[in-house]
Amino acid sequence: MSAPRLLLVTDRTQARGPLPEVVAAAVAAGARAVWLRDRDLPLPERRALAAELRAALDPVGGLLVWGGAAGAPEGTAVHLTAADPFPAVRPPLVGRSCHSAAELARAAAEGCDWATLSPFAPTASKPGYGPALGTAGLAALAPGAPPVLALGGVRPGDVAGCLAAGASGVAVMGPAMRDPAVVAAYCAALAAA
Repeated sequence: MSAPRLLLVTDRTQARGPLPEVVAAAVAAGARAVWLRDRDLPLPERRALAAELRAALDPVGGLLVWGGAAGAPEGTAVHLTAADPFPAVRPPLVGRSCHSAAELARAAAEGCDWATLSPFAPTASKPGYGPALGTAGLAALAPGAPPVLALGGVRPGDVAGCLAAGASGVAVMGPAMRDPAVVAAYCAALAAA
């Protein structure tokens, strides 16, 4: 399996309903990779939630990505923060959150399978990570990086520009948590580009 072209990022505080239901609706709309980002949950609750999300993903051959390496079920793909250490035992797939050229270089040196690069556009969920990159920032930072997924304020209408600027795909949180049906528009934009 390789880097996803569309990575759905969870945030139960933005979800329009129970997270398993929102993710199931997003999967029905075309999502095939889900990053369980809700790290504030106690590990037993997080694992139970992961099992519920897998139940939605497994019938379509989808990918569950565990936020961070700590507590990740064996054999599960992980997505690390910019500051997380690389796991001593490499998971099957590893992504990393990046916000700069230096962080992308680290992800490349570690052999990460993908990197999210944010923020693409101004967004309330990614404050404090510098100015929005836009397509010019993506184009400047993507060369030499692992496959880059543009994250933060990416709308379906931005997908073609992100790909043209060197991103291999997009990651989306807020719009899909609030209305999982929008995933179909992201999938259509990726297919058209």
